[in-house]
Amino acid sequence: MSYTVRSLHADEWPRAKALRLEALRDPVASIAFMETYGSAVARPDSYWQELSERRAEGASGAQQIIAEGPDGEWVGSVTVVMEEAGTTDWAGLPVERRQGHLVGVYVQPGHRGIGLTEVLFDAALEWAWAQGAERVRLLVHEDNARALRAYRKAGFVETGVTTTLGSAPDERELELAVERPDPESDL
Repeated sequence: MSYTVRSLHADEWPRAKALRLEALRDPVASIAFMETYGSAVARPDSYWQELSERRAEGASGAQQIIAEGPDGEWVGSVTVVMEEAGTTDWAGLPVERRQGHLVGVYVQPGHRGIGLTEVLFDAALEWAWAQGAERVRLLVHEDNARALRAYRKAGFVETGVTTTLGSAPDERELELAVERPDPESDL
């Protein structure tokens, strides 16, 4: 695979913005993301600059990992946000231990099915473990079968935790997680 997977640099905010807007036009965006293309495209450049700074290489609270294709085009991304034990997450769920939360997972259609999602996740997990995460989780809409398959293939398992989001109380988001590997298990 001739892709480069690395952390975002703060000055790359225009490319991060463009990739996010592209993701929000994906056919499953309505169940994959918590924002719409219309709301995202209306945000000022200052929003994208600040967001990129908070998620750039060297940041400790979040990290955006991007995948560059052989021609330098950005073809995928995932962001891991650290959540602290004793806090409440954005969905109102209690955070019981230091963990990473994967958000904004996107790979362009022409680059899906080749293992790129797993490579992005490996980089995100490595960063989260270096930040002291005890586990890394994500939420996925119960009807997003493609994403569920990819997440399970990458080693994420359902925890039994579900939540509803927004104005559709009959639709559920499922929590999947990966526990931090035991360093003793490698011996």
